[in-house]
Amino acid sequence: MKKYLLSFLLVAPWLANAQTATPFTIKGKLGTLSTPAKVYLLRGMTVTDSTTLKNGAFELKGSTEGPVMVELIMRRNGRLGTLFGPPGDRARLYLEPGTVLVNSPDSLTHATIKGGPLNTDYARLSASTAPIIADIQAFGAEVQRATEQQRQDPAFTEKLKSRFEGFNKQIATANYAFIKANPNSLVSLDALVGMQMMHLPQYATVAPLYEALSPTLKNTPRGREYGELMKGLKAVAIGATAPDFTQQTPDGKTVSLRDYRGKYVLVDFWASWCGPCREENPTVAKAYNEYKGRNFEVLSVSLDSEKDRAKWVKAIQDDKLTWTQVSDLKGWENAAARSYSVSGIPQNYLIDPTGKIVAANLKGEDLKATLAKYIK
Repeated sequence: MKKYLLSFLLVAPWLANAQTATPFTIKGKLGTLSTPAKVYLLRGMTVTDSTTLKNGAFELKGSTEGPVMVELIMRRNGRLGTLFGPPGDRARLYLEPGTVLVNSPDSLTHATIKGGPLNTDYARLSASTAPIIADIQAFGAEVQRATEQQRQDPAFTEKLKSRFEGFNKQIATANYAFIKANPNSLVSLDALVGMQMMHLPQYATVAPLYEALSPTLKNTPRGREYGELMKGLKAVAIGATAPDFTQQTPDGKTVSLRDYRGKYVLVDFWASWCGPCREENPTVAKAYNEYKGRNFEVLSVSLDSEKDRAKWVKAIQDDKLTWTQVSDLKGWENAAARSYSVSGIPQNYLIDPTGKIVAANLKGEDLKATLAKYIK
């Protein structure tokens, strides 16, 4: 699961220096919807404004210090409820000085958004990923139709994982192409950050894209923050010396990564509350059981917190994880996770006997193939 970074994605002024607030207007037309239908404006997870629809029309006004991405959510019954509603009830756009027009025959999912160069850029990026998103939605419906027998079949679940990873790679490819073609657009910086959350790309992949961004973009608060992230990614890039760390097992034994020098070791970041991690555990267990007598070990680092200690221990037992488990029980502030710039889990690094990182983010068949390549 990805670390919760919506505030990092959707909030904060963009320019390096403080700006005078400039007015914006959002004018929309969503078919003929009327009261109680309502549109909410969100910055990050905060509702900053709302208005009811009258014969499909709505208008929101305010001010913003520099361009910022926001989200519109429409509720036909007027009640916001959970923020994680159906995708058809929302749309993202950039607040820019002037007027942004939002038009659709029925819902925000079909809306055409115009107004300002950033919204034009974002529309082009969205158009390139729309077919992939449609495939993902169809895939989701297919998964929902799966029988319980299919869900219990390891071959079936492995196929699902492989297909989902394929979708992630397709979206990443579309983002890469956009960033390369638009190095001066704030949308490119957004796409770069979004890729880090979704796809966990390697330093060698994103470094050229970051370097291609204009100096102005790099000097925005967001650009500087991503620059710091790049430094962290470089420290754990393929070929780098793996940062050492020391943490404790559930029974209080102190373990350091350096204890494994001379062996291949898979450093695996996970947590008891992370569904995708728990789904991946059988794959890691299978790899461990196959290679454990061949100069290979697994060292799992949990991002559980102190209050979840019992859940961590239970998950180890339930998932039959027989290799060494450690944590400092500080959640996302786990010292080892921070050293490795972990922004989402499951995440792992394969380290060779000399202490060099040789591979990362290995799942499913990739893990199997990579271990077969290095461990004879």
